Amino acid sequence: MRILLWHVHGSWTTSFVAGSHDYVLPLTPARDADGRGRADTWDWPRSAREVPVDRLRDESLDLVVLQRPHEAALVEQWTGRRPGRDLPAVYVEHNTPTEHAVRSTHPVVRDQALHGIPVVHVTHFNAMAWDTEGARTFVVEHGVPDPGYRYTGTAASCGVVVNEPVRRWRVAGTDLLLRVAEQVPVEVYGMKTDLLEQWAREHGTAALDGRTHDLPQDELHDRLGAHRAYFHPYRWTSLGLALIEAMTLGLPVLALSTTEAPEAVPAAAGLVTNDLDRLTATARRWLHDPDEARERGAAARQHALAHYGLKRFLDDWDHVLQEVLP
Repeated sequence: MRILLWHVHGSWTTSFVAGSHDYVLPLTPARDADGRGRADTWDWPRSAREVPVDRLRDESLDLVVLQRPHEAALVEQWTGRRPGRDLPAVYVEHNTPTEHAVRSTHPVVRDQALHGIPVVHVTHFNAMAWDTEGARTFVVEHGVPDPGYRYTGTAASCGVVVNEPVRRWRVAGTDLLLRVAEQVPVEVYGMKTDLLEQWAREHGTAALDGRTHDLPQDELHDRLGAHRAYFHPYRWTSLGLALIEAMTLGLPVLALSTTEAPEAVPAAAGLVTNDLDRLTATARRWLHDPDEARERGAAARQHALAHYGLKRFLDDWDHVLQEVLP
């Protein structure tokens, strides 16, 4: 089938467009958030085509995958078809509720333009937390391409991946990351991590001096694989794909016991707890015991490949697409 979707989350989209369908990606002249087209940092298949928005009316579309509330209006404006009425649609919810989970009503309930459109959650935690008031819902857990086993653990330090750590401060657990960095060596990767290094220096700590990096994905994977362990400091996120990718690389994991992390990380693969003292103590132990770290990392990779493999993800999505088509 021919599927219209936006390039919103690069890693998720990379997995989604690896399927057997044709994928149409809106392209605006400015390549802004509503029209990025194809990714320039991932190798997407030719079946993922960018189409200028003024030509979308000429596309024979079978379904649209919505990911943000305002996309329904864009579909009608650019194609002349209303999602869920003239064009079959699903709404992918990537995120946990931004407000109190007990009182967070999903946009498919609040927004008249989205009424009746099924919701696809990326974790069971999200499906539990969002109030969809009886809307048809599915869960398709993440799937990632296997980057291969790249673990060496030669660097006695913890790798962390977090985009925009200053803007997303408590959500990303940036304050916790800084506390850990004062006790064990940490390297931080991701977009705008240089701002975190600057913030730390201005607030009297040199723990991250020269330890923040914004790298292309393949280079990032190699760099992560050299670290002894992976630290996932997020307080309130759906389930960071970086966590799953680190596990597939073969890194043992240290994570907070929040949202979906307790389900994603088995005990053999690392430590999941909200006790920061236990997390830092375990990090220190692994820094001095590379054999244990390697054993835990092997378990992490085995689990990630079994539960978050790309084939399972694409098969689950094909099932959902068949369910929602008339």
